[in-house]
This record gives sequence, C-alpha cells and structure tokens, in this order.
Amino acid sequence: MSLRYLTAGETHGPQLTAIIEGLPSNLNIDFEELNFQLHRRQKGYGRGRRMQIEKDQATFVGGIRHGYTTGAPVALVVENNDWKHWQKIMNIEPIEGSDEEKRRVHRPRPGHADLNGGLKYNLKDLRNVLERSSARETTVRVACGAIARQFLAEFGIKVAGRVLRIGEIEAPYRDLPIDELIEVTEASSVRVTDAETEKKMEAYIDQIKQEGDSIGGIVECIVEGVPIGLGSHVQYDRKLDARIAQGVMSINAFKGVEIGIGFEAGTIRGSQVHDEIMHTDERGYHRATNRLGGFEGGMTNGMPVVVRGVMKPIPTLYKPLQSVDIDTKEAFSAQVERSDACAVPAASVVLEHVVAWEIAKAFLEKFGGDSMEEIRANVASYQAQLENY
Repeated sequence: MSLRYLTAGETHGPQLTAIIEGLPSNLNIDFEELNFQLHRRQKGYGRGRRMQIEKDQATFVGGIRHGYTTGAPVALVVENNDWKHWQKIMNIEPIEGSDEEKRRVHRPRPGHADLNGGLKYNLKDLRNVLERSSARETTVRVACGAIARQFLAEFGIKVAGRVLRIGEIEAPYRDLPIDELIEVTEASSVRVTDAETEKKMEAYIDQIKQEGDSIGGIVECIVEGVPIGLGSHVQYDRKLDARIAQGVMSINAFKGVEIGIGFEAGTIRGSQVHDEIMHTDERGYHRATNRLGGFEGGMTNGMPVVVRGVMKPIPTLYKPLQSVDIDTKEAFSAQVERSDACAVPAASVVLEHVVAWEIAKAFLEKFGGDSMEEIRANVASYQAQLENY
C-alpha cells in the first residue's frame, strides 16, 4: 500500500484534520517530538499575530494505541484556538445577517487564490476560497511529515533545514555536520548559521514591515543517511527527485525548486557538474562530490539529498495592490487580511517535512511491509545485497 494522506479544514474553522494511510504497524510515535515540530513551524522572525494566538498541538483520534501505530489509518486533528472568534462567521449551518456580519469577501487580493478559486467553483463569497487556500493548512502537513520523520529516524535518516536568503540578504554557506546544523539553526530567529547575518535579516524584515511590504527568500533541506536506490528511472512518475519537486512546489507561495546545484548547472561545464564515482571497503560506492544533490537518474545515490525552494513574498500587503470588486467590477485597493511580513524561516520547516514525507513514501515503496519488523528485515537484506555487489 502506498503511503498517502488527505487534509481537511479551514484557517478559521474549528480544526485541521489529516488522515494518513499506509503506515506500518509498531512504529513508536513520540508525541512530544511531533508537537515540537509543529512549534518550530510557528517560530521565526517576521511572523504575524496569528502565531501568538495558536499553540498548535496534534491530537490523535485513530490508528495509534498505547504509543504505537496499529497498521490502520492514522487520524489526527489540530484545533484552531482562534475559532472562538469565528464561530458565527464559519458556522456550517446557514446564518442570517448582512454581508458584513458574514464577513463576505468580494474583493479578491492579488497573488492569492481568491479570484481563480471563485471563478472555478462559482463562489460569490471568496472567503470560501481563502479559508482553504491559506498556508494554515501546512500545519497538518508538518504533522504528517513529522510522523514520516520519526519513521525515517528508525533507519538512521536525519533531516535538517536552513534559510539561505531573505530578500537582498544572503547567508554565508557553512558546510556543517547535520547534527550541528540542526542545533545552530534552531537557535536562530531566522534559521541561519551565523549571528551577524541573523541581525542583518532581522533589521531588514523590520524595515520591510515598516514600509507595509513583505519579503520572500530561499530555503534548503538536507537529508542524510538515505540509502541508494529510492525512486526509479523506469517511469517519469517514479523519479523521486521529480516527486520531491512536485511536493515542494505544492507548498504555499513556493515558486521554484532545485536539487543540488540546480540552476547553476546551466552555467558551468559538465566536468564541474557531475560527481565522480568512488569505492572504498569502508563506504562502498560513493561520490567524490555532491553537486547533483543525492540523485542520479531519478534515484538516490547514497549521498545527502539537498533540496532548495524559493518562496515568494506573501501577497497580503499593508500597502495594498490594485484589484477589482467582483460585485461592481470597479477598481479598488485590495483589502488586508492578517499576514506576516516574512514567513521564510517557517517555510524552511515546512520544506523539511514535505521532503521527509516524499522520502518516507519512496522508502516504504522500496522496503514495504505491514510492520516495522518486516521492513527492518527487508532493509537488512538489501544492505547485504549492496555489500556483495
């Protein structure tokens, strides 16, 4: 069975819900660690007031008993603490009142899903679009990814993330051991690896906020310990790097993705791009460099997986852009919904969990079994195969 999940819920609804199907039995779930990952998503310099309202915690309502998965679908919910202020507006039952009382949205905001979603689904209240298209949904995507992360950790696979750039400011690239990278970035308000850049980015975000604007950036995810051979070269939709790219592009506000050196490969010679193959008794087959980010032919090659994503500035601005009222067709300055000046550090956390999910999914396809014990046996058999190759 393929690993998959579905999410449901709105940004101002009572809760967000996810159902995960395909997890093996006997995976021990660390609830404290999972909620820590949700907390990481809420941190970061530049976040708005919503993060002061919500204290995200996942509650499991199916598929886990006495701390272990049972093999059944796992169901989890994350309550929205802000729901108490929106009960009437977001009520499932019909309510009486004016458009103002219902908080009907008829003025689409540029850069959001508002107008496209309204046209597609024939909705005259664009709140029905923005409530679901909100990045609030990434809360439960992180929760699902956190379970995948715990699964991967059972096989020695570690996941880290960092911010490489916020707007005009680029962080110096430090090649740190993954445990140190996790520790250093977690202590940073903007998830960078040096204090000087952190201060510059904080000041820059403050400036952007004062000007009523927003700013995006570039984030990176690194995954170490990934075995050779996840994914496949035989069909386009089985190439793991392609599946990761799709997952990254599905994150709200992400407009670009690259693996390894990515777009730089189009500017330099082949001898500066491809990774030479080495072999030692200690490491087996490996690469002298990792310019291709852990992939060749759509498959992992045993080197660390390196994925970068580009997040555009959040489109909700306090110096509004021009739009058109869907009722009157008249021009207006787009209305402001609560927003962040910069959500790049949080996007780094979301990236980690989206990548972790795709790798866990490919891992289960390669070593699939109904229980953790069966999967461990399959992994051991494959490792013996590699050692004898």
